[in-house]
Amino acid sequence: MRAVPTPTEDAPATGPATSLSLGDRTYDVTDRALVMGILNRTPDSFYDKGLTFGLGDLVDRAAVLVADGADLLDVGGVKAGPGPEVGEAEELDRVIPAIDALATRFDLPLSVDTWRASVAAAAYAAGAVVGNDISGFADPGYLAAAAAAGASVVATHIRLAPRVPDPEPVYEGGVVGAVRSFLADRAARALSAGIPAERIVLDAGLDLGKTADQSLELLRASAELAGLGHTLLLSASNKTFLGVVLDLPIDQRGPASLGAAALGVSLGCRIVRVHDVAGHRRVCDALAAISRVRRGLPWAP
Repeated sequence: MRAVPTPTEDAPATGPATSLSLGDRTYDVTDRALVMGILNRTPDSFYDKGLTFGLGDLVDRAAVLVADGADLLDVGGVKAGPGPEVGEAEELDRVIPAIDALATRFDLPLSVDTWRASVAAAAYAAGAVVGNDISGFADPGYLAAAAAAGASVVATHIRLAPRVPDPEPVYEGGVVGAVRSFLADRAARALSAGIPAERIVLDAGLDLGKTADQSLELLRASAELAGLGHTLLLSASNKTFLGVVLDLPIDQRGPASLGAAALGVSLGCRIVRVHDVAGHRRVCDALAAISRVRRGLPWAP
């Protein structure tokens, strides 16, 4: 069994977050995990292969996710993996009309999945309240843009950079310690930029520069990562590590995705970023009820 590393001075264990702020909403996440519905405005997403690239198709899909119980929606215009170059202007053309359309129609927080500060700033102006950055704030202007807009941010661990293949990643000293240190550093940077602790979210970045074994180890270490004191996001839905473990194609990974979410939420993840909102809504609600009863409270808040 892997020994749990002793917390370092730069990454103290403070206990799981109990409050999360997104825009003008504040959530008690002591027991409850929020469900973030994924919306890809890309022609080459690994999961839907461009089914929601059209703006109308994306809005229609958003309506389904909201009806299924999504707490927030995450809109991205560039996939994380390798693919054709998508410039800033093209990303703006994909993302900003989508954010504007969703903000007009739906009353729930919107997140923009981008590592460009300029795209994030434009999305905030259009109605987004979260910047979901898989690069770990590589753009030096990212945090300043979020702070100026009063937005929340998601700091995601990645070993190299978005869109750069990383098939054989090696982490000296172990993947959990490396990811924990990285996330603690990014949280400290966000705090220094003026973003309140309750608006900082951390994501271990499963599949992003990790082997299947490393992603599984990070999932199992969710409690340790949640102990950094910020809301922990789990993005495991239909990912490659589940396909490797079970030898399943993308369209057959739904039950495994629910299982990964159940484990992650039970260990402290408080946002799950998913394709199947209805199924994950039930998982999260059931686990919230269990958590409340365990604390001697009525199962329904």
